[in-house]
Amino acid sequence: MGTDSRAAGALLARARTLHLQTGNLLNWGRLRKKCPSTHSEELRDCIQKTLNEWSSQISPDLVREFPDVLECTVSHAVEKINPDEREEMKVSAKLFIVGSNSSSSTRNAVDMACSVLGVAQLDSVIIASPPIEDGVNLSLEHLQPYWEELENLVQSKKIVAIGTSDLDKTQLEQLYQWAQVKPNSNQVNLASCCVMPPDLTAFAKQFDIQLLTHNDPKDLQKWIV
Repeated sequence: MGTDSRAAGALLARARTLHLQTGNLLNWGRLRKKCPSTHSEELRDCIQKTLNEWSSQISPDLVREFPDVLECTVSHAVEKINPDEREEMKVSAKLFIVGSNSSSSTRNAVDMACSVLGVAQLDSVIIASPPIEDGVNLSLEHLQPYWEELENLVQSKKIVAIGTSDLDKTQLEQLYQWAQVKPNSNQVNLASCCVMPPDLTAFAKQFDIQLLTHNDPKDLQKWIV
């Protein structure tokens, strides 16, 4: 193991929080030589390549400090949105809740996304269903703490609209009836259905909720650490 790898390993072992930014994948071109076959492989490759490049640039001062919050960023890959082009863009984000993340992590993630992109507000934020134990059905109680924080962010104008992912008709209806800020969209995984469920389609149409599709693999979250 090289000196860079040992230093990186020591920093990662000591840190309590890791902020990892892959930057603009399309422009950096790290994945052009090898086209990933799956989303999981793409994410794994992005994380690994970012860690490798970051570890080669670790300063001696950082090793001496052993910070609790570790910023793993490759500066030349991070691009802010041109203010002159902001009005022509819709900036969206999807939040994945992993481990024992508290609802306050939602605000931290949104603040960080805005800071990295150089914008004051995200146009849309979709939250993936939080992890639950095997054999337990997702309920409104699982979603409430995270949704309340998203509502606060809408009220403080950090987010324009908020949406959900992989909710069936019953779950979406329960959230809609309870929430102060209503979901404006719900993503459905293409792997789980070839055709939108009729009851979900009817409910979404009635309450003007946009139904979207995604193709995130079920094992995606294990690579988001």
